Amino acid sequence: MSGHSKWSTIKRKKAANDAARGKVFTKLNREIVTAARAGGGDPDSNIRLRAAIDAARAANMPSANIDKAVKRGTGEIEGVSYEEASFEGYGPGGVALFIDVLTDNRNRTVAEIRHVLTKHGGSLGEGGCVAWMFDLKGVIAIPRNGRSEDDMLEIVLEAGAEDLATEDEIFQVTTAPASLAAVRTELQGKGVSIESAELVRVPQNTVKLEGKDAETMLRVMESLEDLDDVQRVSSNFDIPEELMRSLED
Repeated sequence: MSGHSKWSTIKRKKAANDAARGKVFTKLNREIVTAARAGGGDPDSNIRLRAAIDAARAANMPSANIDKAVKRGTGEIEGVSYEEASFEGYGPGGVALFIDVLTDNRNRTVAEIRHVLTKHGGSLGEGGCVAWMFDLKGVIAIPRNGRSEDDMLEIVLEAGAEDLATEDEIFQVTTAPASLAAVRTELQGKGVSIESAELVRVPQNTVKLEGKDAETMLRVMESLEDLDDVQRVSSNFDIPEELMRSLED
């Protein structure tokens, strides 16, 4: 698994503490509002909204907050309208960065992202400069709970998934984007506990970073994802396991 995949695992652990939860709720709220506005307020027919609500519940976001966000999206409650946008660029060692945002002020968002990248020796690029390096996939995270990888592989393939990988105590199931909801439902029907299910940009290849470049790349990821407007950052870095583990403390 790439360093970016490991980073996703660390993010989930970090999101469990109170300091991080406020920012997590802000991002989840925006995603729910935008998903409901784009596809309606029924999670049974709006796959994106279902994924956002599931993520919010997994983060222990209060049900009242979730309901209000859905109603803001459908127009039942007045609220801010967010613009969806993406930015592409480069980090240390030429690492590719694809940054998804939801913003009510595009100029502010661009300035904040550019500041983070420039501060750490990176740069913003033109649209399309790195998008081709990523494949959009559905990714489902499943707690291992003592199950073997061979047993789980059989289960997920029968459910219609493409592949399975193991990252610490988490199984990461890969699906075609259009199959994410169906595979998730099939797995739950088999009694499999789902930690998260989302669309992710998976890199086709990785860039190995060590030493100062590796440390700087991790600061870039933290700084970008600390911005309220940034929903997710996709990258193709690969960093030694021991350095990634140092972030968990």
